[in-house]
Amino acid sequence: MPDRMQPRPVGSQQPADSAAEELLAAGQPSANGHRRAAFFDLDKTLMAGSSGIFFARAAYETGMISRGRLARDAYENLRFRLLGSTDQRADDVRRRVGRMIAGARVRDLQRLSPRVLAGVLPRLYPQMLARAYAHQDAGVPVYIITAASQEMADLLAHVLAFDGGLGSRSEIVDGCYTGRPAGPFNYREGKVISMRELAARQGIDLGVSFAYSDSESDLPMLRAVGYPVVVNPDSELRRIAAEQGWEVLHLDRLGQRLKVVAALGAGMALASLGRVVRERGSAVTGSSRAAGAGARALQSRPPGRWARSDRPRGARRGADR
Repeated sequence: MPDRMQPRPVGSQQPADSAAEELLAAGQPSANGHRRAAFFDLDKTLMAGSSGIFFARAAYETGMISRGRLARDAYENLRFRLLGSTDQRADDVRRRVGRMIAGARVRDLQRLSPRVLAGVLPRLYPQMLARAYAHQDAGVPVYIITAASQEMADLLAHVLAFDGGLGSRSEIVDGCYTGRPAGPFNYREGKVISMRELAARQGIDLGVSFAYSDSESDLPMLRAVGYPVVVNPDSELRRIAAEQGWEVLHLDRLGQRLKVVAALGAGMALASLGRVVRERGSAVTGSSRAAGAGARALQSRPPGRWARSDRPRGARRGADR
């Protein structure tokens, strides 16, 4: 294996021109004549959050799922951005999507594409697109690799001018989805299977190729290549990347923004509490002063004399004469 590129410091970013110059050295064929390639995970790597929430919104708008299901998907998207995915959740999503599309026409799901793209495209990271295009300019083909559908991978690869996409395939019979898979789930080792199949077809040497991902579940994918790069990692992948000396890019600021909002909220709550305490204290002090003044006024009146306002109800007007 040729010499590795030296990883940049954690969290560093460079302009696209610098990235292109650095990647150009890695654009040549390997010693055995095979080509390199670069594989980009989609969710939390190429884009902020999950592409699935935008498919869910489009499905809701066309009556395929309920409002409650959309709300749960929105919550899962937020959780995914903050904490990453788990094997259980990935399996749950796959089964649920299979049930949802069973019997649906391929054409009907294709017609959701404009709505889905309208949500996904604004959330793409410019820094990651710059990386991908720098690879292409260096002669390295780039591919999206995702657990999302093959249709999503193909669509985005076409729009972004990537060289291809690798996604999870669903069985189609007579122009309709059956709800059953048509190949391995593109998750964990499933991604490596897809990469190796592509490498065999295209003459790609994975040992000198690149892979970009955010999740511990993509460790098989990252370890299958010579140049792994970690983007917005979950806690476990961050730890492993530090041990291995892999390059790490931090692009998603949602967690930091939420911490700032939480700190501001806590500060405002404390300020409000302090204001309430001060106001109550002032009210108590004012009441005490008023009570003391009233007592002194009563003590200073002559015995047997009532102030006009203090005369008992029903007392004769001349009783005090």
